[in-house]
Amino acid sequence: MKLVTAIAATLALSSNAFAANYSNQGITPAMLEQAQQAWGAALIQISKTYQEEGHEAATLLATQIIEQAYGYQLGDVLFKPTLASGEQTFRTTSEGALAYFVGGNDDFPYDTGFALKGWSEFGYENAAIFIHGDVAMTMGHVHLTNQYGDVTTVDKTWGFKLTDDDQLRIVLHHSSLPYSGY
Repeated sequence: MKLVTAIAATLALSSNAFAANYSNQGITPAMLEQAQQAWGAALIQISKTYQEEGHEAATLLATQIIEQAYGYQLGDVLFKPTLASGEQTFRTTSEGALAYFVGGNDDFPYDTGFALKGWSEFGYENAAIFIHGDVAMTMGHVHLTNQYGDVTTVDKTWGFKLTDDDQLRIVLHHSSLPYSGY
C-alpha cells in the first residue's frame, strides 16, 4: 500500500508537468520550471522508496516515472547520465535509463543506481532557456543533497518536446560533473 501511495503521490506531482493538457500552444517558462521540479521530486521519491521499501519498489516507481517523463515512445532519447562512461555513456533506450537510475541490469554492469543514493533535496539554476514552439532546452546547474547533507552539483542540459497529445516529454538529458581542471 505504501508503494501505491508513493507512486500516486509522485505521479500526481509529476502529472502537472508531464501530463497536463497544454493545448499545444507552445512551451512556456512556467511549464519548464514545473517539469524540472517534477523531475527532482521524482528522483527524491525513487531514493526514498528504495530506502523504505527496497529495490523492487524503487524499480517499479522509476519505470513509471521514465515512461511518463521521457519521450522514449517518440524514438531515441538523447540521454547522457552523469556517472556513465565508455561504451555505455549514452542511454538512448528506456532500458538504459532505468539501469542508470536503479541499477540491477546485467547489460549495464557498472550502474549502481544514481537515484538510489539517498537524495533528500533538489534544486536547480537555469543559466539559459531556449524555447521555440513545441521544443525547449534548458541549461544550468542541478544541486542534489543526500541524507548526510552533502551537496552534489551537476551541469545539466534538458530538451523538452510538447507532443501532439499535449504531453511535455524529456527528449534530451545531458548531465556531467563540472570541469575542475583549473
